[in-house]
Amino acid sequence: MTTQVQQRPMDERRAAAFADRMVGAVDAASLVLQCSIGDQLGLFDVMAGLDGATSEQIAQAAGVRERYVREWLAALTVAGVVEHDATARTYRLPPEHAASLTRAAGPDDLARLCQCIPMLAEAEQLVVQAFRSGGGVPYTAFSRFHAVMAEDSAAVNDASLVGTILPLVPGCPDRLTAGIEVADFGCGSGHAVNLMARAFPASRFVGYDFSPEAIGRARAEAAAWGLPNARFELQDVAVLDRVDAFDLITAFDTVHDQAQPGQVLATIARALRPDGVFLMVDVTGSSEVADNVGMPLATFLYTCSLLHCMPVSLGLDGVGLGTMWGRQTALRMLGEAGFADVEVREIETDPQNAYYVCTLG
Repeated sequence: MTTQVQQRPMDERRAAAFADRMVGAVDAASLVLQCSIGDQLGLFDVMAGLDGATSEQIAQAAGVRERYVREWLAALTVAGVVEHDATARTYRLPPEHAASLTRAAGPDDLARLCQCIPMLAEAEQLVVQAFRSGGGVPYTAFSRFHAVMAEDSAAVNDASLVGTILPLVPGCPDRLTAGIEVADFGCGSGHAVNLMARAFPASRFVGYDFSPEAIGRARAEAAAWGLPNARFELQDVAVLDRVDAFDLITAFDTVHDQAQPGQVLATIARALRPDGVFLMVDVTGSSEVADNVGMPLATFLYTCSLLHCMPVSLGLDGVGLGTMWGRQTALRMLGEAGFADVEVREIETDPQNAYYVCTLG
């Protein structure tokens, strides 16, 4: 016998408010795509240097086609991002908006963050298929992943790595100045390694990553900067066989991406010397979904997890930890790997990440 479930009467005002919210979401998503385009083409940077200009002038300064610029400007005008003088037919990017949309903003450049959305969307249909059939998404499905991630992390590291992040580890700058062995697990395009190698020439640095494209970028930058103390190796860090080899190991926003993150953390613990330090940078937040309600960019971070971090791990027969594994899970896994003392720090220029300073004790 089937039991009828009594349906609660629909709140018409609540339904209308949610419909309005979804209309706004679609409009906002469209603005994100426009900002991504503007960032990639340098259009915001051009406009920041012009106190009002026509679409022809902006296009000429950016080296792109005017008809496309005109349509782009129309979208940003109705979105309230640029100001339009209909009589003079000019467009102006207010300095208050430029502070969040130009490369000069450094870590505060939110237009750069907008590039993540179209990058993630490249794999949307593969993720839809994985919902139905299981499995994951190959790393190669994201054609622009390394370029987008490298630009994003470089903004934070250029502003904060040497002067703010490394000093989170007690005595670290002095030890680096004197000369120690350093490894970066999941180095990506290697910019963080190269920054450290340039700042501390007496120390020796190695970056590990399993992407040939990323390692190629890292080696090219090291060569261009003339860094004899930085090298990069193509390596799955989960099976790296090094024991008591490093005084400092770093992992910048990479542990949650690993197919076997617990195994990677255990490998790091083995590779670290007894008095060494592991500096793990990873997404902040709670392991409990309810705790993340209202957290800035929480929906974006879960979207990154669903469309990249989790399916890429599952595609490698991994555990699919996901971007939002959270502080509680991170602390538990670090303890299981052998880290007896873990201190969690934060920095103002990178509010989306937590900084774990870990020692073996």
